[in-house]
Amino acid sequence: MKSIAVIGAGKWGQALAHALGQRNDVVITSRTRRELPNFVSLDEALKRDFIVFVISAQAVRDWLERHDPFGEGQTLLVASKGIDAKTGAFMNEIFEEYLSPSQLCYLTGPSFAKEVMQSLPTALVINGRNRLVAEEWSELFPDYIKTYTSTDVVGAEVGGAYKNVIAIAAGICEGLKLGENAKAALVSRGLVEMARFGTFYGAKEETFLSLSGAGDLFLTANSRLSRNYRVGLGLAAGKTLDEILEELGEVAEGVGTARALHKISVNNDIYLPIANEVYEILGGKPIEKSLKDLLSHRRS
Repeated sequence: MKSIAVIGAGKWGQALAHALGQRNDVVITSRTRRELPNFVSLDEALKRDFIVFVISAQAVRDWLERHDPFGEGQTLLVASKGIDAKTGAFMNEIFEEYLSPSQLCYLTGPSFAKEVMQSLPTALVINGRNRLVAEEWSELFPDYIKTYTSTDVVGAEVGGAYKNVIAIAAGICEGLKLGENAKAALVSRGLVEMARFGTFYGAKEETFLSLSGAGDLFLTANSRLSRNYRVGLGLAAGKTLDEILEELGEVAEGVGTARALHKISVNNDIYLPIANEVYEILGGKPIEKSLKDLLSHRRS
């Protein structure tokens, strides 16, 4: 039994606290959810040797700049998924400004919080440059979560972030009733696009056919349990982004990540047609025009 703290008490943070609490002593902290039975102050949480970080990707840098709290004896499992919209930085690039890469792992794979809270089975990947630390984290999860380890941190990061953008596109496809053929084509081409982006940064191609890539993508882009999918449904219904996010009451990481991907694709001439159309739609481009433009692309 290990002593673990979860920083961030949204649905995903609570789900991970539930799962890890099957075998370990787990506490949770946040700015708002003080009513949780295992709640502790941030100062108390930071005394733990094992820390799970589940704060919104767009808030990570600001949080670390304000706190800079981690020590040499701690290991951190980052469960935040996204790319910083302001700088285009991956989560590992941000966290490695504050901790050694050997202390950091990243959690990926198909995992809706609701089902994890229900103790339903799934499989996840612990990604870290220090395989021993990744294996140590792997052993902390309960039997109903099968865990794998990987050293392809960049590939895992790209998969976990990119799938949220494709999920927005898939939600639009569903909302417009374009059909199952269209959605299958969209998601499969989204996987190609994700791999193209990842290999530009040195990720391994096989990562995108694994739980961290295809597994997470197929889940997120095919269910109303996905916040990002519901963003797409709302856009297809003619709602504004502000209205959609207010209704969600939660962060949809694909919104910020779409902005980051667009900036990166323009600066590096990476062909990302689906991600860029999602970015344009979020900015107000008519969906019908976006669909026409997407279908007119001839590059493979």
